Amino acid sequence: MQDYFNQLADKLMTHLTGQEFLTVSLTGERSDFVRLNNNKIRQAGNVSQVDVNVDLIEGKRHASATCDLSGNIQEDLSLLSDILKRLREQRALLPEDPYLNYATDVNNTSHMAPSSIPSTEEALEQIITAGTGLDLVGIWASGDMFRGFANSAGQRNWHSSTNFNFDFSVYHSSDKAIKLDYAGTQWGEEVLKSRMYTAREGLKVLERPAKTIKPGTYRAYLAPAAMRDIMDMMAWQGYGLKSHRTTQTPLIKMVKEGLTLHPAVTIKEDHIGGLAARFTTDGFLKPDQVTLIKAGAYQDCLVGARSAREYDQNVNAGSEHPNSLRLAAGNLLQSEILEQLHTGLYINNLWYCNFSDHNNCRITGMTRYACYWVENGKIESPINVMRFDESIYQMLGDNLIGLTKEREFLFDSSSYNQRSFASHFLPGALIEAFTLTL
Repeated sequence: MQDYFNQLADKLMTHLTGQEFLTVSLTGERSDFVRLNNNKIRQAGNVSQVDVNVDLIEGKRHASATCDLSGNIQEDLSLLSDILKRLREQRALLPEDPYLNYATDVNNTSHMAPSSIPSTEEALEQIITAGTGLDLVGIWASGDMFRGFANSAGQRNWHSSTNFNFDFSVYHSSDKAIKLDYAGTQWGEEVLKSRMYTAREGLKVLERPAKTIKPGTYRAYLAPAAMRDIMDMMAWQGYGLKSHRTTQTPLIKMVKEGLTLHPAVTIKEDHIGGLAARFTTDGFLKPDQVTLIKAGAYQDCLVGARSAREYDQNVNAGSEHPNSLRLAAGNLLQSEILEQLHTGLYINNLWYCNFSDHNNCRITGMTRYACYWVENGKIESPINVMRFDESIYQMLGDNLIGLTKEREFLFDSSSYNQRSFASHFLPGALIEAFTLTL
């Protein structure tokens, strides 16, 4: 596909006239999808799709369009040639764009992430064997994902990743279930077996009568999957330069008033360690990392091309929302979490999170799936669903006891239009006082 894209781009550049400048951005995948129910394959299929966006620029005026590619170079070139003609006509009617910003320095790159995953058939056989006797429901997604960029200055960039994501739940009865996932670029059957063992042990707890927790503050452990929901709320307009300059970030008090989080909290956008391409759709190369919060203090923003032009900054991201978020590890051992928690809540998952007080970065949401009540370092019972309402400044600030040394690589399982390149690499968090409201 990389060779095909370069050939197509080279031929397309010959259709330019005058002082026109063209950028071409490609996205595509070859993915297998398998839906399981009751630990049996219920639906299986595969998707092979490629689309391309072209932006035809002259001066400060530009017009863009997106279309699907067939893989036949003559058909695709004919289609794109017609699109360029229409864009040329549209561009003449458009006003100048004051924030138009695209790379003009030529920086060529090619990155194919190393991977080692079995075929879909082999992986599903291992999953079904490991899940024998379980009411397992889930979706398997795997395959190649790729991005390409080309422009009329001669720049060519390519990025591809072969990976898998198994997002699944194991049900006890009714709404009682254990939710887990296993994702990555390197498959390990022993890791899968460990996940299934965790599910089986969790089901034993779900057999016990559920405990209803009274509203109040409790010592709590948030597993990495629950931390992902907290990180996603912080990222909702949290780190973008535009949201900072327009004071729409929920972290505004960190910027304006100097509020800090716990010194253990360091958050980065890790372009080099994630799944996303290391170049933007405008042709800018991303730095290896952008440190957003360092030792509890706000540091840098994510800067997209248009904000970079508007506020005279350097581009460091493809968008102003993180795609490869990393929270630094702490020094708590996962094997000792129950002992460290002693008495309180073990929260595996959250859902329906939203802001209850945006300016104070206060978040509300619900516990979900297998969340437990722990007494004297032992899991006693599952808990009924509860609502929480808590400020990030308390949760990851004064009330943070510590973060786990172990971290989990969590993929975004969404596949609307296409599989997502977004990922998180997160530890769990032990919190002194976590507020439940009802």
